[in-house]
Amino acid sequence: MAASEAAMTIERVPLHPANRAPLAPEFPWPEGHKAAMFLSVDVDAETAWTCKDPARFSELVTMSFGGYEARVGVPKLLELLRQESLRATFFVTGWSVEAHPAMAEAILRDGHEIAHHGFHHLMPQPGDPMLVEEIDRGLEVLKRRLGVVPVGYRAPLGESCEELRVLLKQRGLIYSSSWRDDVRPYRHLLDDGTPGLIELPVTMTYDDWLYGLSHRYSPRPMFPREHVLSLWQDELAETRDWGGMVTTVLHPQVSGRPMRLRLLRSFLRHTREYGDVWIATGQEIAAHFATCEAKAG
Repeated sequence: MAASEAAMTIERVPLHPANRAPLAPEFPWPEGHKAAMFLSVDVDAETAWTCKDPARFSELVTMSFGGYEARVGVPKLLELLRQESLRATFFVTGWSVEAHPAMAEAILRDGHEIAHHGFHHLMPQPGDPMLVEEIDRGLEVLKRRLGVVPVGYRAPLGESCEELRVLLKQRGLIYSSSWRDDVRPYRHLLDDGTPGLIELPVTMTYDDWLYGLSHRYSPRPMFPREHVLSLWQDELAETRDWGGMVTTVLHPQVSGRPMRLRLLRSFLRHTREYGDVWIATGQEIAAHFATCEAKAG
């Protein structure tokens, strides 16, 4: 691109923040808690690998990374959550529900929240003709297969756009958990000036994919338990001092592996030792925010 063309392109960038929502209000957490943890899991299964290239479905060893979720990862995470008497939010792709119905039914049976994660884990892009289908097909599968009408949504591959924000509001979703720009919940402001969904921001430190999975399509080093636990505990300690919220992005094909599950168990027990960190589902946190928002007028 020539320098003049680049300059013209740069001039098209609007002179305002990409997110024009007001600053997150500092509502108190319930029951005297000092901070919160949104305990959430992304169930992508094989769609983690086919979303960018459907031809990979024929690469059976690659598919086995995703297939581990239904065979071992999700059952082990559910077992851990039962042992710790915790409820979590599982963001599940519609394809995963269709392909692995017993896995999805087990999540529901254990009383966890099931939320929307697209149908085939396609990254939302402005102007993409698949945008509406990804949302509507995912909603249809959750309703037909599980009887679930989700209130929460997490964008596959962590991306969003204005068309998606409007679509989620139109479809009746209550909250989203995709953005990375705060340590407290806030209300989106759409481009037309109307309120959007409640955002429960993601804490990137708690995306286990960054530390625990190495593969030819995801060539990252694997970090030992001590390194990850140190990162997670330090992030929690400072966020707690701020009175904020941390949000996990756990993947059963990562944190459902033996060493990673042991790490997660240690971290959850460490969190509970504080005695003042509210560990909750997205639905619970969004409902609390909406109640505080209404009282604040």
